[in-house]
Amino acid sequence: MQSAIVLVGGAARRAGGREKYFFTFRGETFIDRLIGTLSEVVDEIVVVARDPEQCERFGHLGEIRCIPDIRRDLGPIGGLHAGALAVHGEYIFVAACDMPCIHPGVVRMLFGAAEGYDAAIPSWNADMLEPLHAVYRTSALLDYLEEHESLSLRSMVRSLNARYVSVEKIREIDPDLLTFTNINNLKDLELFDPSAEHGGDDACRSEQGPS
Repeated sequence: MQSAIVLVGGAARRAGGREKYFFTFRGETFIDRLIGTLSEVVDEIVVVARDPEQCERFGHLGEIRCIPDIRRDLGPIGGLHAGALAVHGEYIFVAACDMPCIHPGVVRMLFGAAEGYDAAIPSWNADMLEPLHAVYRTSALLDYLEEHESLSLRSMVRSLNARYVSVEKIREIDPDLLTFTNINNLKDLELFDPSAEHGGDDACRSEQGPS
């Protein structure tokens, strides 16, 4: 069984107070795009929010579970902890909610790369990683998060027996690396796709090709 968690619990400060997961791109909200993409690859999806009140925002997702952080105010580390406790799969794909162009073929490749390791982490270089677009062994995450002191994702990744997957390898599936597109605010969205509000072809999916 393969699982995915989507982290939505940030305070949205960089988005001017707007909730990024409800930004609209090509007629769909970011969260709906993520759920649609991940549903092609995994057996279960868990959305991790900062509190029960935020979870109420996702009632429209139907059978997709939304759970709140157990340890509050720890940033992504808190979301990973709650998510790892909630899923049933041996491996988890972790996604940030502000990445509307995640490629299903890349997710499949990362699951394959993680076999025999604690994680498969996309790597631009030795210092630039994508820990919130990665696959983790659930048990390895829980072992670390039970007694961790640092809130740094980098410290967490460095503690694991991780396999680093070059973005050049990922480029074979997603030539423009759109899967890593990160939208922090509405200005970013407009720069990425000035015509987003007007419909048209899907810039992400039309360039992905078969997965």
